[in-house]
Amino acid sequence: MAWRPLLDFLFPPQCANCNALGSGLCDACAPRGHHVRIRLPSLAVTALAPYEGSLRAAVLALKDGRRDVAEALGRSVAPLVEPGSLLVPIPTTPKRRRARGLDGVALVARYAADIAGARVLLALEQRSGDAQRGRSRTQRLAAQGRFACSATTIAARRVILFDDVCTTGATLRDCAAAVREAGGLVEDAVVVAAALHEAGTREPATKSGHPWSKPTRN
Repeated sequence: MAWRPLLDFLFPPQCANCNALGSGLCDACAPRGHHVRIRLPSLAVTALAPYEGSLRAAVLALKDGRRDVAEALGRSVAPLVEPGSLLVPIPTTPKRRRARGLDGVALVARYAADIAGARVLLALEQRSGDAQRGRSRTQRLAAQGRFACSATTIAARRVILFDDVCTTGATLRDCAAAVREAGGLVEDAVVVAAALHEAGTREPATKSGHPWSKPTRN
C-alpha cells in the first residue's frame, strides 16, 4: 500500500510488551519454542504459546485495536497455519468492532493466511452481543448457541477455526457446533494463545515449524 511507509513514519509500530520501535511484537519478545496443543471435545487446538507474559500483552493490545500488533501476531502464528487451508475466524461483537475500528482476530487471520498460503472465510456471525469476557468459568462453559453459520457458505467445506485466545474452549466449541450444523467440517482450531489453567486436556507439544504433523488420535 502506497500510504504504508508514511503511516509507519508518522506512527511507527511499537512492541506491545517492551515498547521497542519496529514491530507490534519485537523479536526479543515474540514467543519461541514448542507450540501448545489442547484437546477439547471433538476439537484439537494448536496455540502459539501460553497466554502469559509478552504474548498476553500483545493480545490485550490487539483487543485495544492495535493494527501493528495484529500484523506482528499474524507473522508469528503463520507457521501454525497449514498451506491451502481455509481459516474461519471467530467474530467479535459488532459493538466491540465499532469501538476498536477493526475485528482483530479476522485481521490476524488475514496476515497469517497471506504468509502461509491459506485463505480466510468470514462464515460466522454472533447471534447476540453476549461476549465471554468478564464471565466466570461456569458461565463461559454454559454459553451455547451464540453463533450462526450460513450453510450456503460453508456446507461440505473443511475449515479450521481461528481465534486469539483459548480460555475454557467454550467459544471454539460453540463455533464448531455452528459450523457442523451448517454442514461444514471442522476438527481443528488455531489460536494465538492458550490459558493453560483454564483450557482442556493438554497434548504433547509439537516442534515449531510443523504444527500440522499431529499426534495420532485414538
